[in-house]
Amino acid sequence: MRVLVTGAQGCIGAWVVKLLLERDIDVLVYDLEANPTRLSMIAPPEFVRKVVVKTGAIEDTERVMSLVRDESITHIVHLAATLMPHCQQYPVQGGLVNVIGTLNVFEAARKAGRRIRIVFASSSAVWGPAGQYTDEPLSEKHSINPTTHYGIFKQANEGSARVFYETDAISSIALRPWTVYGVGRDHGLTAGPTIAAKAVALQKPFQIRVSGFMDLQYVEDVADAFLRCLFSQLEGAHVFNLAGEIVSMQDLIQILEGLRPGAAQLITAHGPQVPVAYKIDDSALLARVPGIRKTSVTEGLRKTLELYEKLAEEGRLPSNLE
Repeated sequence: MRVLVTGAQGCIGAWVVKLLLERDIDVLVYDLEANPTRLSMIAPPEFVRKVVVKTGAIEDTERVMSLVRDESITHIVHLAATLMPHCQQYPVQGGLVNVIGTLNVFEAARKAGRRIRIVFASSSAVWGPAGQYTDEPLSEKHSINPTTHYGIFKQANEGSARVFYETDAISSIALRPWTVYGVGRDHGLTAGPTIAAKAVALQKPFQIRVSGFMDLQYVEDVADAFLRCLFSQLEGAHVFNLAGEIVSMQDLIQILEGLRPGAAQLITAHGPQVPVAYKIDDSALLARVPGIRKTSVTEGLRKTLELYEKLAEEGRLPSNLE
């Protein structure tokens, strides 16, 4: 078994690599960046030294093809993507990375000459704003209506995966996270809760740039869910919601205050509600993939604060909050 992780230097990717290394599974990293900055924050040095890194762009078709074919890949966790704000500003580049990149992964699996299983990141951004739906939690059976380029790209990838199974029997699972938080989450529209925890660890003021509610999902739980799906026996092209704990940004500040008195004097929240419905039903995932973990927001923030504070004490926590 050899697992390829694309976008492995990102937040979820770094945690996926860490969990694979803890299970002593052979892992190959593919990313634009050669330096495992985020992995170095969460994993011991001996783990970081084990990682084999190949650099390149996910939209480079020939590079992805040769990598999957020549490196004995048997499983792929596909996380390489550009996030919502970038896709809105640069939709052509966003489409090349998010759509063509995903097609490259599936096409590489199709032409590899061996059976390859794929798990990839879709997104709750396939849903439109909450006002477009009733108040009930949204299951995979509800109609999706993305209102951003990013959401449209993710919708396209879900459809492409279905076609690859129907035509080439490539089994895959797409997971739809909402707000993933934890050490290493430092970019994107919904990075505010994590950056707020970092600000508290650094004793710096910070304003979360959105308000309202988010479904918060601890990054280690999310990484573990990707691996449980990767090693499941499900055949077909599946799409599953991920759900965590719904928290308003004001309540988030109070949770941080309870964990670290004085945090409420440092952290504020102001801005629009994220334009994605946040009441999500993940019962289909829980029924089909055993062992999905759900860490409470209070516990997840406690772990995040403790790790940030440890990094700060060691002089390994960058002081920027952007």
